[in-house]
Amino acid sequence: MIKIGMMIGDRYEILEKIGTGGMSDVYRAKDHKLNRPVAVKVLKQEFSENDNFVSKFRVEAQAAAGLMHPNIVNVYDVGDENGIHYIVMELVDGITLKRYIEKKSRLTVKEAVSIAIQVAMGLEAAHNNHIIHRDIKPQNIIISKEGKVKVTDFGIAKAATSNTITSNVMGSVHYTSPEQARGGYSDAKSDIYSLGITLFEMLTGRLPFNGDTTVAIAIKHIQEELPSPSEFSDEIPISVEKIVMKCCQKSPDRRYQNADELITDLKRSLITPDEDFVDLVDPDEESATRIATEEDQRSIHGMSDTEQMRLNEEALREHERQKKREADEQRRRRGSSDKYNDEDDFDEDSEIYGSRIERMTMALAIVGAALIGLLIIFIVGRAMGAFGGNDSDTLNTEQITENGETVDGIEIPNVEGTSYAEAVSVLEAKGFKVEKVEDSSSELSKNTVVSQSPKGGEHAANGSTVTVTVSTGGSSESASSSESSTATDAASNASSEATTTDSNKVAVPNLVGLGVEEAVMALAEAGLTQGKIVDVNNDTYAVDTITAQSQPVGTMVDKGTTINMEKSIGPASAATYSFSGDIAAPTEGQNYTDGTTVHVSFVTADGVSLLDTTVNSFPIAGVVRTGLTSATGVITFTYTATSPATTDAEGNVIEGSTQEYTVTRAVTFTQEN
Repeated sequence: MIKIGMMIGDRYEILEKIGTGGMSDVYRAKDHKLNRPVAVKVLKQEFSENDNFVSKFRVEAQAAAGLMHPNIVNVYDVGDENGIHYIVMELVDGITLKRYIEKKSRLTVKEAVSIAIQVAMGLEAAHNNHIIHRDIKPQNIIISKEGKVKVTDFGIAKAATSNTITSNVMGSVHYTSPEQARGGYSDAKSDIYSLGITLFEMLTGRLPFNGDTTVAIAIKHIQEELPSPSEFSDEIPISVEKIVMKCCQKSPDRRYQNADELITDLKRSLITPDEDFVDLVDPDEESATRIATEEDQRSIHGMSDTEQMRLNEEALREHERQKKREADEQRRRRGSSDKYNDEDDFDEDSEIYGSRIERMTMALAIVGAALIGLLIIFIVGRAMGAFGGNDSDTLNTEQITENGETVDGIEIPNVEGTSYAEAVSVLEAKGFKVEKVEDSSSELSKNTVVSQSPKGGEHAANGSTVTVTVSTGGSSESASSSESSTATDAASNASSEATTTDSNKVAVPNLVGLGVEEAVMALAEAGLTQGKIVDVNNDTYAVDTITAQSQPVGTMVDKGTTINMEKSIGPASAATYSFSGDIAAPTEGQNYTDGTTVHVSFVTADGVSLLDTTVNSFPIAGVVRTGLTSATGVITFTYTATSPATTDAEGNVIEGSTQEYTVTRAVTFTQEN
């Protein structure tokens, strides 16, 4: 039995209950060993003696403990003590995405897409570690006060193996994929479907499928087309709408095949939202709208009693009665006077319909086999010269590569109008080399591709060079300089009583997951300064990829603020870091004086709080923290101060203004091992 104030594992003091789920309760606790707040998830007592539930609980811990990513709630520890099974996790101060949507009714397109990108990045890390979440929904996505988005509750996640995954595990019905609703195959593309439904809800403020029972909603996921998001909001651009539709295709093969593909399109939609670039294939008969088959319904009906989506017999009978009513209506439209008066007639018609489908399927299979045979004969015959061809006409299959290269070469992507970093990424992914030429006369913004040679749509051999002409921003900078000069002159003539505004504040961009060059360009474009780039070992990100940043995404800071970053140098054996020293007063801040009350926050780059206190004297002595998993951190000082009084030209005294100031100080930790 968990009680407030008790100690678990000789280090975690239970402070208060902050949440509850189907299998577990969540408590706020204090880790006395590392002096930091944590969340402790405890298996409910009624399940602790059930081997099946304990096994699921351990699977959650094992799955999540291997994931370390800025967009995933980190797991620190797992254990059991006197029959209490628990997981210690990162404590995120924020609200769920579900609550956030409810508060705002619906989100702006830019905000929804930005959240989806961060969720997809977390899923990408999980999928790369062969872990499927299987329960993506707004309730399992947390937005911190700093604007960081984190995926939590890998409660029904399973480590994927080389074998096919089959499971009757069912997530929340409103977000579940068709294959999950059938109780069948479940993989990374199931998470993408659920994220698509979540994005639909963020954009429209509503769910695409609703019903009186869980069975009704599940069958809608299987057989009904997703309504277009633009039906509920005319502000949704075509690219975002098609991204949602592609995520939510009934057939997994027609969705985004991995989170990286989805992230690429989501990022592009932020830059060119009205461009119709999403490759959305029209579904064929198999993946189009269809009535759920008896096999579908049997698979749904056969789910475990412990699962949320169990279909009871009464719900199934109601569905059969609905099918009968639809059949009656179809007969009336055909002008038939025959009516289905009892269940026997309905069953007989179902058997006739099923036999027709079987005959049609058999006929199509025979025709398909015949066509394939003819195609094989043609290819072999042509290769042997039977159809008048020669060796030069014969298709050499060795010339077809993973990039889609044929005898004509690879189709060159159109990168004009994109950033140089994006152009390099797109072209190199296709196997091309990139040559950069600068254009100082272009009016486009800095690092934007003005033109390319060869043009997009043309073909070239694998390894060929594509020359991209990139704007240096010369013209735009001149115009900007002129405008700035005018603004400066106007400011110098303004009254001395004018107060400082936030015009010099900028939002910190998301650098995690970018290459070093891309991150540096992103900082420059935001008006921020590159700081130290610290090499760290990381199991999630590729070498030379940014893994953490010294300021949280979305934080408003002064232009020119220095942002430190961590860069992956590849995996290592659990590198840890420490900090030991005093924290000096924020004398670099404006109008700070000794004795001023200051709130001090000390947070690592991966979001771990090391200190959160309010003081009026410095230094804060003897701050020691060990076992840190990030190599850098930031100390934030917040205080209120009054500027000195001034005297104008006529000798009048002008009282100083009182305002809040924020000072940030980057810190690099010492590696322990």
